[in-house]
Amino acid sequence: MDNEEQSIATFKAASKLRDLVILEPESETAHQHPIDMQTFHIRMASTAGGREAASLLLRKMYGWRGYDVDADAPHAPNRITLYAETKGHTVGTMSLCLDDQELGLPADENFRDKLDGLREEGRLLCEPSRLAIDKDVSKRVFAALIHISYIYAHNIHFYTDYVIEVNPRHVMFYKRMLGFRDFGGERPCTRVGAPAVLLRLKLDYMGEQIDKFAGQMEAAPGERSFYPYFFPARDEPGITTRLLQGRD
Repeated sequence: MDNEEQSIATFKAASKLRDLVILEPESETAHQHPIDMQTFHIRMASTAGGREAASLLLRKMYGWRGYDVDADAPHAPNRITLYAETKGHTVGTMSLCLDDQELGLPADENFRDKLDGLREEGRLLCEPSRLAIDKDVSKRVFAALIHISYIYAHNIHFYTDYVIEVNPRHVMFYKRMLGFRDFGGERPCTRVGAPAVLLRLKLDYMGEQIDKFAGQMEAAPGERSFYPYFFPARDEPGITTRLLQGRD
């Protein structure tokens, strides 16, 4: 794939993430791109090529589990897509939908009543979705995607809450690693043909954890969340500038 899109953030990493949202099944063959101290680039998919690369990873990661996924759905004007790339390979992707009066959020399809309650309270909602991480990829890739989506949603657009639909078996991961809380219970997710649980995270809380732990990595051995693997505070202004430049 080409690299027409500007890198929002670049970093080197070696540690591996073994359990995430959608992972590739184990294989007897060696991984195509060894990750020991590889350089990763996080980009915004603002071109057709970038979006196609993210869609290919989604189909790969979700397909082997038998999930339906709208990987080829038209690009929504209230959604950005981020992807992680190393040596020309797309190894992680996520989308972020900002609530819109006309378009709403993907979670409205199954949890509209719950989301409307937050809207009535004046909360501004956004939804991370379509998250896929290739196998054996550094935990910093996941942390980078989430941190950049936070900067875009909270620091640039002043949204107040993440809401997210996850498979029931991944609920504890999101609670432990990012601090999500139960919000809407479990319902069938019509988009992927599997059960989903609605979780909520106040972005003020996320900001507090970033201020407390970001950039420490292994220097915070007692902290089990992903926040130590977020970018240090000194990196946020540059990331913010590149996000603003890369807005499509």
